[in-house]
Amino acid sequence: MWELFQYGFIQRAFLAGIITAVIAPIIGIFLVVRRYSLMADTLAHISLVGVAAGLLTNTNPVIASLIVSIGSSFLIERLRESKKVFGESVLALFLSGGLALAVVLVSLSHGFSVDLISYLFGSISTVSVFDLYVIALLALIICFTTIFLFRQFFIVSFNEELASAGGLKVHFLNNILIVLAAATVVLSLRIVGALLIGALMIIPVISAIQFKKGFLKTLFISIFISLLSVILGLLSSYYLNLPSGATIVVVSLIIFGFSLILN
Repeated sequence: MWELFQYGFIQRAFLAGIITAVIAPIIGIFLVVRRYSLMADTLAHISLVGVAAGLLTNTNPVIASLIVSIGSSFLIERLRESKKVFGESVLALFLSGGLALAVVLVSLSHGFSVDLISYLFGSISTVSVFDLYVIALLALIICFTTIFLFRQFFIVSFNEELASAGGLKVHFLNNILIVLAAATVVLSLRIVGALLIGALMIIPVISAIQFKKGFLKTLFISIFISLLSVILGLLSSYYLNLPSGATIVVVSLIIFGFSLILN
């Protein structure tokens, strides 16, 4: 097995996969607790707009999708807090709108390309050194911000009214959390793809919840499950010649099945 690590693209793939496996459930657990699981899929579809725009204008798709996703995340939160549109409806609005806009931009660039397909379904073997630097930088920002604001995120996710009564800046914390979610989605595009990133952020978390532990223990269990899913998924995709993103998600679903049986 170890002989496969002599290849540079395999080393980059596993490094990127492990980083993503740690970060995805850290943000995902707050989305699950606040019953906002669809947010990951919504931001993933929105990120496709940035990817398509980047490919159309010959700019870096990761940077373009990061800008579009973060900008859209502020709009989503603004609409949700205004109460003019209910939370789930806001997500559905941006999910379908983002996908439609991405398709329009793709048609302007004369159809689907190999690069776009890799962002749709993941192509971890094509992770470049630059991609790895971007992933590592985003991961550090997400990790340190979450550690610094962990208690505040915890309270806001469980009960916004209680957090507001306790003097927390709920609006500010919600904006920070959704921006971190957008960055996590962009970070994961190369690993599992825009169509599957929601699964990597949510499935390990709901698998860990089945063990009925405290919040912090559930977080660590979800990170372990996410790491196991990514590592086993990458090994399976390499030896069985399967798409990496889909294989990772299938492995995480199998682990979820075992978690239900065990509990």
